[in-house]
Amino acid sequence: MLLYDFGSKQELVAAVLTEARRRGAERLAHGLPPSGATVQERLRGIWTWLSAPERAPFVRLLFEVHADLLAHPERYPDQAGAVTDWFGPLRTVFADIATGNDDAATPTLVMAVMRGLLFDLTTTGERERTDAALEQFAALLQAP
Repeated sequence: MLLYDFGSKQELVAAVLTEARRRGAERLAHGLPPSGATVQERLRGIWTWLSAPERAPFVRLLFEVHADLLAHPERYPDQAGAVTDWFGPLRTVFADIATGNDDAATPTLVMAVMRGLLFDLTTTGERERTDAALEQFAALLQAP
């Protein structure tokens, strides 16, 4: 039955991961500070949510999948979705610093910093250092 619906085990895994990213982005959007929050408060809210200890297993899985994607790109027909699925919600959250409705640079920058800090935190467990780095990045972001 699964092969009929998904074609292969790998396509099933890819579909599950896509749905997990969609749900994660949706949950993130609902957990952000109120609309009047500053860019820095919104960024801190995202970091707090993403780096919460209860999300650590999902974050580890995310990095394992990214590593497998790099080693075996043929297994992941929607490789770009692993990165770009978050662009819509992030573009909305940071609309006041985006360069337009089709701005890909702002969500790319925010995701790249978050992903890098999450990788550091997951690898080293150094919460204080990664939190300080997030604060430094937040200080760099200013609405025009």
